[in-house]
Amino acid sequence: MSTMGVSTAVAASVRHIQKTTRLRPRIAIVLGTGLGALADQLSDPVVLPYRSIPHFPESTVANQIGAVVIGRLRDRPVSILQGRFHLYQGYSASQVSYPIDVLAALGVQTLIVSNAAGGINESFSPGDLMLITDHINLSGANPLVGDHDPSQPSPFIDMSDAYSPHLAAVAQAAARTVGIEHRNGVYLGTLGPSFETAAEIRFMRSIGADAVGMSTVQEVIKARYLAMEVLGISCITNMATGVAGACHDYDEMIAVADKSQERLSRWVDEIVGQLPK
Repeated sequence: MSTMGVSTAVAASVRHIQKTTRLRPRIAIVLGTGLGALADQLSDPVVLPYRSIPHFPESTVANQIGAVVIGRLRDRPVSILQGRFHLYQGYSASQVSYPIDVLAALGVQTLIVSNAAGGINESFSPGDLMLITDHINLSGANPLVGDHDPSQPSPFIDMSDAYSPHLAAVAQAAARTVGIEHRNGVYLGTLGPSFETAAEIRFMRSIGADAVGMSTVQEVIKARYLAMEVLGISCITNMATGVAGACHDYDEMIAVADKSQERLSRWVDEIVGQLPK
């Protein structure tokens, strides 16, 4: 893939990755906290720790491996990001979304993002998988903010189809094929790292949020800017503050995510299998 029109940093990251594999994926998958097992299903994988890739940030979140894994899933070349970067780690929105710039320069056209989230919708339960239909960005950060290069596309992008209706239909068909029950809902992204107050959750529910987390929205904004189609899935690891009456326990959330990995992996595997080669 040509790196013309991308930054020097992105071009260096792309060259490093392309030296390690002849595969040129058009599909990429971002695996969130506790949800990294899908990468184990790739055939002939090449594993590149983030720290080995020039200009890549390094994930410091526990339970995230922090690597780009490139291989084949359902005989389709895919790139998997095991772990991501967060605003609450002190990274800027541009740094958080930097891997998306690299994926686009590598030729990726379809992005599947997953995350761990708290359930705001009172009909949800821990362990549910939610197909993201839209998002609300309350993080206060957008990766398109800043000086704009006039040679690049306008940052005033249309977000009416932030999450592709076409990919959502594929995901729903895939869920039926493998017998995965799922919810549909709106994901709300915050800055973190503290969990929300009960009053904040009541506000979020009032504006239409079904689940809340601390990631994803910056990646999706950048992906849409770069003309990728996006599919999003949340794993509901806990009920949000004031919904279930219990205090948050991070270890329990990770345990729920771990238990959900098998279903999420089966679902995403079938989704990829139903995408064109």
